[in-house]
Amino acid sequence: MHASTPFSALDDYIALPRVSSLRLSPDGSALVAGVGLLNSDRTAWTTSLWDVDPAGERPARRLTRGAKGESPAAFTRDGDLLFLAQRPEDDDEDDAPAALWLLPAGGGEPHVVATHPGGFGAVRVCGDTIVVSAGMMPGASSIEEDARLRTLRKKTKVDAILHTRYPVRYWDHDLGPDAPHLLAASLTELVSAEDAAAGDAEPRLTPRDLTPDAGSSLVEASFDLAPDGSFLVSEWRVTEALADERTVLVRIDVTSGARLVVAGQRGYEAFAPVIAPDSHRVAYTFEPIATSRRIHQPELHVMAADGRADRRLAPGWAGWPGELRWLPDDDGLVMATDADGRRPLFRVPLNGEDPLRLTEDGAFSDLQVCEDGSAAYALLSSYEFPAEVVCVDLRGAPATVQPLRGPAPRPALPGRLTEVEATVEDGSRVRGWLCLPEGASAEEPAPLLLWVHGGPLNSWNAWSWRWCPWVMVAQGYAVLLPDPALSTGYGHDFVQRGWGAWGGTPYTDLMTITDAVEARDDIDAGRTAAMGGSFGGYMANWIAGHTDRFRGIVTHASLWCLEGFGKTTDVASEWSRELSPRMSQENSPHRFVDQIRTPMLVIHGDRDYRVPISEGLRLWYELLSASGLPAAENGDSEHQFLYFPHENHWILSPQHAIIWYQVVLNFLARTVLDETEITDPAALGLSVADESVG
Repeated sequence: MHASTPFSALDDYIALPRVSSLRLSPDGSALVAGVGLLNSDRTAWTTSLWDVDPAGERPARRLTRGAKGESPAAFTRDGDLLFLAQRPEDDDEDDAPAALWLLPAGGGEPHVVATHPGGFGAVRVCGDTIVVSAGMMPGASSIEEDARLRTLRKKTKVDAILHTRYPVRYWDHDLGPDAPHLLAASLTELVSAEDAAAGDAEPRLTPRDLTPDAGSSLVEASFDLAPDGSFLVSEWRVTEALADERTVLVRIDVTSGARLVVAGQRGYEAFAPVIAPDSHRVAYTFEPIATSRRIHQPELHVMAADGRADRRLAPGWAGWPGELRWLPDDDGLVMATDADGRRPLFRVPLNGEDPLRLTEDGAFSDLQVCEDGSAAYALLSSYEFPAEVVCVDLRGAPATVQPLRGPAPRPALPGRLTEVEATVEDGSRVRGWLCLPEGASAEEPAPLLLWVHGGPLNSWNAWSWRWCPWVMVAQGYAVLLPDPALSTGYGHDFVQRGWGAWGGTPYTDLMTITDAVEARDDIDAGRTAAMGGSFGGYMANWIAGHTDRFRGIVTHASLWCLEGFGKTTDVASEWSRELSPRMSQENSPHRFVDQIRTPMLVIHGDRDYRVPISEGLRLWYELLSASGLPAAENGDSEHQFLYFPHENHWILSPQHAIIWYQVVLNFLARTVLDETEITDPAALGLSVADESVG
C-alpha cells in the first residue's frame, strides 16, 4: 500500500497553499508574499499577505484576512506596505473595484489611501511618487466623469461596447469600454497612521492622469518607474494597420505627462522595460517581428533613458531574455530565463560578454534584489515542489540558495522525478522530465501518459497547479513532460526547427522521446495515453490523426482548424505572422479527422478567447461525424466532450478543477486501464453517489 499524499485525493490537492508573488521593502528588512488559500466554502482561492523573515529565522506570519483576498503592490520608502483589495461596504457588491490600501510599518490597521471607479491594476512606487494603472471610460476627462459613466451603464444595464481599434478581447476578458491609463500621485498627500486613526484627516491620494489620450495603447502594458520618481517607461501599442499593432517603449514625464518614443522602430518591437538605479539607463527586450519563416529572436538591449546610445547586450548569446532586475550601482543585471528544462538565474554583464549562470536547478521568478546587491529574494519551484520563498547569495557563482521559512511546507510527492532525453533524426537532443509513481519497476511497470506543453514557445520547467502531473502519478501513471522543437531554453535554432511546421519536427520529437521512455523496463508500453492543453491540445489532435499508438487522447482548449483559429483568436494580428495560408493548410489537424481511431476526450471553456470555443465545437462535431471510431449501438460515442460554460482558457474554479481531473482520470481508466466500474462525478448529474478520486 503506497503512502497517502495530498495528491491522492483531489479535495486535499485543491486545499494546498499556493505562493504566488513577492515584494521586498527598500531597506531589505521586510518581505511579503501572496499566498492563495481555499475559502471556507471551497469554491475559490483567495490571496492573503504573509510576512516572511528575510533572515530565515522566524516563521512566516499572516498579515491580512480579507474575504476577497489581497494583492501585494509595493512598499513605500518608510516601509509601509501598499496592497490592492476588494472590500465592498455592501455585501451585495460582488464587483466592487480594487482599492489601494496601506498597512503601516509600525503596526496598526490597514486603511484605504486611494479609490478609482474602475479599480487599480499595477502599482509602482519610488520615493514620494506613486504611479498606478487604472481603467478610464473613453468619454471621461476626469475620475468624476468616469464614475458617472459607469453608474449610467450599470443603472441602464448596458454592457455593449463600441470598438474602433483591434483587438477587442484578450485571453479571458473583453476589452473595453474602459481602457488602461497611467495615473500619478505624491505620497506626501498621505497623513500619518496616527492622524488617520484619530480621524483628523482623510488619508487619500488624488491621482493625476498622465495618459489622457492613451486609447487602447496601454492594454496589457508593463511599465517601470524611475528610482528618482521623475519619469516612467512603458510599453505602448502602435497601430501599423487597422488590424495590426506593434509594441514600442515610451518615456512619460511624471510632472507634465510629456511622452517620447524611446525604443521600437518599424519592423521591430520592444518590451519589458527595467530602469537602472541611477535612473539614467533602461534595459529591455528588443525583437524583430516574426514572419511565417523566421522566429522573432528576442534580444537584450540597454539604452540611455532618453532612447539614445542603444546597444545590444550579450550579442553572442542564443538564449531567450527573461525577467530582469538591475544590480545596484548599475553593475549589470540579474535575469531569470528558461534553460534546459529549468529557469535559472544569470548575471548579465554590461560589457557585451555572455550571461554568467548563477544557479543550476529550479525555476526562479518574482526577483527582488536587495539594496546592496549582495542577495536576491525570489520564488523558486520545480517539478519536485511548488513555489517557495528563497534567498540567493549573489556574491559568487554558483550562487548559494537558501529556502526561507515560508507560509507552506513542501507537500510529499507520490513518486520521484527523473530526467530523460533522446537524440532525434537531425542529431538534436530532445529532453524532458519523467514523473514516476512510487513502486514503478520492471516487475510493476507503470502506464505512461505523454503530456505536451502549451505555448508553443514554452517549456516544462516550473511547478504548475493547473497542469500538475503528480495528481496522475498518485493514480499510478508515469507522466512524461517533454520539450520538443519550439520549446524555449535550448537556443534559437531549436525553436526555428519547428517554426511554421507544427506538425513536423515537434511531432517527430515527441514520438522519438516517447519511444525512448517506453523502452524503459519500468514503463508499460502497451498502456499509454497522450494529452495536452492549448498548443499541447493542438499536438494531441495532430497525434490522434497520425498514429494509433495511444489508447486514449485528452485535448484541452485545443486548436483544430488553423485557418479558423487564426482569424478568431484574441490576437489574430500576432498569430497571422506565423500562420500563413500555406502553413495553416499543411499543419491543420482537422484534415486528418478520418484517420482518428483513438478515443478522445475534448475539453473546452466557453469563455476561452485565446482558443475560441468554435475550435472545440467543430472538433467535437467532426469527431462524431467523420472520425474512424464508430458509435455504439445506443448512439453514444467513445469520444467525450467536457464543456465549461463559465470557464476560459484555464479552469480556475476549485470545484471545476476537481471535475477536470476526475473526468480526465476516469477517461484514462476506461481507455488505458480497461476499467469498467467507474463512477462519474455526482456534480455532473451522472450519478447519485458523490465519489472522489483516490
